[in-house]
Amino acid sequence: MWWTYALLSAVFAALTAILAKVGIKGVNSDLATAIRTVVILVVAWGIVFARDSAADFYALTPRNWFFLVLSGMATGLSWIFYFKALQLGKVSQVAPVDKLSVAIAIVLSVLFLGEALTLKAALGAALIIGGTLVLIL
Repeated sequence: MWWTYALLSAVFAALTAILAKVGIKGVNSDLATAIRTVVILVVAWGIVFARDSAADFYALTPRNWFFLVLSGMATGLSWIFYFKALQLGKVSQVAPVDKLSVAIAIVLSVLFLGEALTLKAALGAALIIGGTLVLIL
């Protein structure tokens, strides 16, 4: 079932690129990112309350908080740079470079999480890197 959510994530990420490219025309990319972030904030908290998950808030440990805050900071920086790149470049070039995050995540998962690097994962990462190079060169 995880792959269904991952596929939906990919579809919405693709839509994000297209909609953002249209939406940022003539707009400061930092302002566009801030507006997008507010929308995401409202939607995310709406889901939390709709699913009655707010009580789980009190179960978070300091470690949870630390890494979730770091993750949020990384996400924010990613969005800021992504929107700036979309403003300056073509979606067909920016989106594939952004997807290098998949290959980078594979490497980081091996280095920091101790996940095994399988032949399949290494080959997939290499193909992503190769495909990205083809699209940007």
